[in-house]
Amino acid sequence: MTTLRQTVLIVAGLNLAYFGVEFLAALRAGSVALMADSVDFLEDAAVNSLIFFALAWTATRRAAVGKVLAALLLVPAVAFLWTLGAKLLDPTPPIAAALTLVGLGALAVNLTAALLLARHRRAEGSLTRAAFLSARNDALANIGIIGAGLVTARHPSIWPDIVVGLVIAALNLDAAKEVWEAAHDEAEDAQV
Repeated sequence: MTTLRQTVLIVAGLNLAYFGVEFLAALRAGSVALMADSVDFLEDAAVNSLIFFALAWTATRRAAVGKVLAALLLVPAVAFLWTLGAKLLDPTPPIAAALTLVGLGALAVNLTAALLLARHRRAEGSLTRAAFLSARNDALANIGIIGAGLVTARHPSIWPDIVVGLVIAALNLDAAKEVWEAAHDEAEDAQV
């Protein structure tokens, strides 16, 4: 059985690798949702790398890192807003096949990460909670991306892509709030 530290390192590597794939695909496909999701893969790689190091730290320092991780979960929302502005200035529908195929690949990576992290999600408080929630939310977002690709193939429009991008941003905002609250509680417990 892999340790939590080994697991987060594996998950970080998976996320970093797929960031490159999805970022290039987002540029070629002209997709808001893929761009937001690719930045989310980069954020996940950073979160899991940070968790790898933070697991060796004291409870007080881990709680502080939890708050940093909550802030990192907001990065995809900012990326979404940036790409949304560009998409509204150039309302060309994204390449539907790219949304679907890249979304399927992303779903495979995120389901693998979520399964690896699931057995550790209650260990180490906000740190592993952040990693698990991120992988779980990303898998849900990938289902939306696949759906947006299928809808766009049938009815070319920018709106399915934009709606999924909004959902990805909302999922990350909710996860950031939950991780922040867990880190805050851990910080209070560490001071007692």
